[in-house]
Amino acid sequence: MEPIKYLLSEDRMPTSWYNIAADLPTPPPAVLHPATHQPVGPADLAPLFPMALIMQEVSTERAIEIPDEVRSIYQQWRPTPLYRARRLERALDTPAKIYYKYEGVSPAGSHKPNTAVPQAYYNKQEGVKRIVTETGAGQWGSSLAFAGALFGLEILVYMVKVSYNQKPYRRALMETYGARVVASPSTETASGRAILAANPDSTGSLGIAISEAVEVAVQREDTKYALGSVLNHVLLHQTVVGQEALAQLEMAGDYPDILVGCTGGGSNFAGLTFPFIGAKLRGERDVRVVAVEPAACPSLTKGKYTYDFGDTAGMTPLVKMHTLGHTFVPSGFHAGGLRYHGMAPMVSHLVELGQIEATNVQQLETFAAGLTFARAEGILPAPEANHAVAGAINEALRCKEEGVSRTILFNLCGHGYLDMQAYTDYMAGKLKDFEYSSEEVAMALAGLPSVG
Repeated sequence: MEPIKYLLSEDRMPTSWYNIAADLPTPPPAVLHPATHQPVGPADLAPLFPMALIMQEVSTERAIEIPDEVRSIYQQWRPTPLYRARRLERALDTPAKIYYKYEGVSPAGSHKPNTAVPQAYYNKQEGVKRIVTETGAGQWGSSLAFAGALFGLEILVYMVKVSYNQKPYRRALMETYGARVVASPSTETASGRAILAANPDSTGSLGIAISEAVEVAVQREDTKYALGSVLNHVLLHQTVVGQEALAQLEMAGDYPDILVGCTGGGSNFAGLTFPFIGAKLRGERDVRVVAVEPAACPSLTKGKYTYDFGDTAGMTPLVKMHTLGHTFVPSGFHAGGLRYHGMAPMVSHLVELGQIEATNVQQLETFAAGLTFARAEGILPAPEANHAVAGAINEALRCKEEGVSRTILFNLCGHGYLDMQAYTDYMAGKLKDFEYSSEEVAMALAGLPSVG
């Protein structure tokens, strides 16, 4: 089979999103209705998403065209730069070549606008007036707020309470774009009130915030729900990252031996890696793919591959994924965007197919890696992105130990300039490592839905 050349226009931006479903040797397990446990259809998802996104969710077409209006907005920051980290290589004294794709140049400072803009666009096309969502660290919430401002949409964001308190500037950025931000769990929803009744001091979780957002979204016909990770259409939109990286590396005459990405729900990881994994599945080029997750929320490395709810209250469809249990509430570590109990079903499926390997790292190691990177390359990574930095550094040091040169590519998915309190606390010795609670995970897994 001839290698696929991803379609890039004269401005070197992709003209289509890449859908890895077209190249899978076996399709992923079906999404199930939460009540009937039968495969869901478009009508089941219509209360939550516009039909265009539902069709993308189930599509098996390899290339899905990016609308012109979306591409015109992408042009504000895309294509994003691909850098060779030569100073980091020298600092590590490694024979490895290290590249990073830098998504922090977007208006919101992360990869999240890659999907926020098309989601807002498709909602606007369907006549939606308001979008409700959740956010952890605030990267997704600020990106959707940005996109909502562009398309004249009202945005309501339920922000995980621990991040709401830890990251006031993320909240301020969302409000600057015109969004309303509510700390979750809140008293505004039945699911939030139930959580607070059981635990008044709850720090919240992405699963809880999703429950609140979904509950509000289904109450009005002019309102839809938007998700910043996990689902196939979200991962699809992020593949502009990997397509650009393929083209940029071809210009440099190089190709990665190892891909590294941080994983929480799976969107930035999939955005970088799926075009490369697709090439591997088609027999074009081999590559080793490493997913790096927080040790305090290790869904891939410690979770169970099974059907589970995407939210805490059990209102969402059931998806087969690596999960710690939908009632599991992670500790309040600073990488709030990675504090999700499950992993994207498509990423989980590729792990099961042996295309992705997973590892986890502790919080203090990630911040140390972030400082090493900042002092060598001059860019301060977001706490989430520090997991990818730590993974890339570990791979580079392995090359040094083995005396071999390999090419490493990772996704620096966002900057940390609104996370300075976290760095201040780290440098003052105030941060600590968190172990996930095996007892809480066991309890959460005991409450998994029974699916035949």
